Order: sequence, then structure tokens, then C-alpha cells
Amino acid sequence: MATDHSFFVGSWGKDTAIRPPRDVDVYFLLPVDVYYRFQAYAWNRQSALLQEVKANLAQTYWNTEISGDGQVVLVNFGSYKVEVVPAFQLTTPGRYWICDTHNGGSYKETAPWAEVSALEDTDNANARNLRPLVRMLKAWQANCSVPIKSFHLELLAAEFIAQSPWRLYDWFYFDWIVRDFFAFLYNRANGFVFVPGTFEAMMLGNDWQSKTESAYRRAAKACEFEYQNRVADAGDEWQKIFGLDVPRVM
Repeated sequence: MATDHSFFVGSWGKDTAIRPPRDVDVYFLLPVDVYYRFQAYAWNRQSALLQEVKANLAQTYWNTEISGDGQVVLVNFGSYKVEVVPAFQLTTPGRYWICDTHNGGSYKETAPWAEVSALEDTDNANARNLRPLVRMLKAWQANCSVPIKSFHLELLAAEFIAQSPWRLYDWFYFDWIVRDFFAFLYNRANGFVFVPGTFEAMMLGNDWQSKTESAYRRAAKACEFEYQNRVADAGDEWQKIFGLDVPRVM
């Protein structure tokens, strides 16, 4: 969904959102005169800009918790949060500047449509298996409180599915796809991924590695149970990974 001045990014813009809704990310395009007005500020123009956006939102959502958070204005509606990203459109098509209040403030160049295109192209090239995999990984992230960013999971899933031997198969092979992804992810600890469009390198860290190992062991056990036709036992293992939205028996 998009208007002349705003559009969804993140999971809502890429059709990878899961239930219940968590964060809704929205770019809101500001006119260029706002950029020049804040250029007159001597220190951390970006923080001042976020505070002005926050104040304007508070006039409408006066009974809602609103805060500035690094690059966004966070509007907390209780059951979900909307992350409003003030942005300036650049002359290069599909490129934007967004605020970064860290280290005295700066603008960060982004290419959200390149991210969407990269995901769509990889999904199409791999029998539409990428988006379902990303949604399942987000369910694991939420159910097991895995300390890894959703965007990192998305990029890693795209990298993995492109080289998976099961990439062109249907849902019948998704147990193997998921199992193999956890093995792939475990070995990417302390590595990095690149953002489509800007090619920014993002470090992955390793805080999530132990939970990835647990998920792999449970997925491998579930696959073995399925081979033995112990469907309910397999379902128990899948629910330990993904939660109760995954049926125990189908």
C-alpha cells in the first residue's frame, strides 16, 4: 500500500508479516524545504527532525505513547507498533535519506524498493518458497525469543534458498528446507549480510547461535519422526520451534 507521501516497508511492504502483527514500518516523505530548514541547526538536525514529527503525531494521537528511536518515530498502539520513518526522496530513483541520530546525527541512504525487488526475484526463482520460509523463521524468532533481526533472517533465507537442493519443490519438502536452513544459519555466526541496493554490510553476531542449534536438533528429530510415521511426535517438535499456530497433526 502507498500514497503520494507514504508507503509500507519492512514485512508489510514485502508481504512477509506474521500474526499477531508486531511492527508496521511506514516511510513518510517530507518536502525538500523541511530538509533545508533543519540544515540551519548546528547540532543533530536529525534528532530535532524526529522530535518535530513526534510532536505533530502527538496532536492526533494524544492518548498514545510516542517516542523517537534512532531512525524512526515509534507510535505504540498497544497490540502493535507503527514505526514512522521520515524520509527525503533523492534524485536517484528509489533512493532516500532517513534520519540517524547516533554519533551527532547524519542521514543514511536507503533503497527500500531494491530490497523488495531482491526478495521478489528470489522468491520467483525458487518456486515461491522464500516468503513462506521467511514467515516461518519470524514465527520461530517470536516463539523462541531469538535475538536476531528479522531483516537479517530475510536476507539469510534468500541466500539459503537460492542454493538449497529442495528450492524448486513444493510444501511437502518444507520440513527439510527448514531443517537445512537452521544448519546453514548456525554456520553463519559472526558473519555478515549485504543490504540490496546500498550494499551496506551488516554484522550478524552470534547471540542467536545456541537457539539456532536447538532449533536444528528439534527440526532434525521432527524429520526423523516423520520418516517413522510418528506424526504427532513430529508435530510436538515443530511446535517447540514455531509455536502452537503450527498444527500438531495434519
